[in-house]
Amino acid sequence: MAWSAEKLARLQQTFSNATGGDLQDPKGQRIAEKIFSEGGRRPAPYAGMPTLLDAPHIAFADGEDISRLDVALYGVPMDLGVTNRNGSRFGPRALRSIERVGPYNDALECAPIHEMLVADIGDVPMQSRFDLTQSHADIQDFVSKIIAKDVIPLGVGGDHSISHPILKAVAKNGPVGMIHIDAHCDTGGSYEGEKFHHGGPFRNAVLDGLLDPERTIQIGIRGAAKYIWEFSEMSGMTVVEAASITDANLPHIIAKARDVIGDGPTYFSFDIDSLDPAYAPGTGTPEVGGLTTREALKLIRGMKGANLVGGDVVEVAPAYDPTTNTAQNGAQMLFEILSLMQFSPSRTSN
Repeated sequence: MAWSAEKLARLQQTFSNATGGDLQDPKGQRIAEKIFSEGGRRPAPYAGMPTLLDAPHIAFADGEDISRLDVALYGVPMDLGVTNRNGSRFGPRALRSIERVGPYNDALECAPIHEMLVADIGDVPMQSRFDLTQSHADIQDFVSKIIAKDVIPLGVGGDHSISHPILKAVAKNGPVGMIHIDAHCDTGGSYEGEKFHHGGPFRNAVLDGLLDPERTIQIGIRGAAKYIWEFSEMSGMTVVEAASITDANLPHIIAKARDVIGDGPTYFSFDIDSLDPAYAPGTGTPEVGGLTTREALKLIRGMKGANLVGGDVVEVAPAYDPTTNTAQNGAQMLFEILSLMQFSPSRTSN
């Protein structure tokens, strides 16, 4: 049908005086009503105090109550466990500086900050900037207090060694499964007398009875350290190498992951070095041949409905990326995992 004055008149009648928050699609209007205020106003993403994903702030370490929350976002500015380049202690600050991620997830059709009770509750208060053992104890204590409030913890590191003390808190009632997206399995042994480094948290978690290896899948694995990771397969973990990931078999990998984790409680750990350095150069142990951002998004979004009880995004070291793309992608992956938590059976409120 040809364009006509009548069609133009209908568009003018419908949209001429509509604000950005006035939508005709009921699904879109449902979201807009949560985000827009009167007159089509939204908070400016570049104004105010920066927080993780622009969530409201609660000063948990200062005694403020978080018991009403569904999910607590928090920072872990600690990188004493690295084996190569340091700097991921600045990861939480870098992700807070990213001013525009969400608030709507177009793939999962949700707006998690607006449809759940979520807050940035600040950083783990570290008692020492030099003592790895003390830092891990501080992390476990902080996350245990979140768990005690029946709130799902979602952290930002920091190096990957933080996942072990987090799992000590999350798995207090029994071992959990895990979706682990990374370039490295992080199941190495002791290096130079230290076994709680960022290359070994998941070996330690299995040996401590915190992580069920047969309900663990590791995706994106590659690189020169492959020979170190025998513990993963020998313990029963499912390992998916980056070289095997293609658009054609992504649905199969997602289905395999869902089968591995089942319906039980599951932790989600995302290391930014799972992405190819073209997308995330700002990290301590970059590995070429990694995931694209599009592949990572498909993998994460394919886990909708998983019974997530916690998660983390780690190893963003912003000093090695003047473009801020690494932090941007880290914040996006954090947002995607938070979006999954909206559909997790472990949420205490709806």
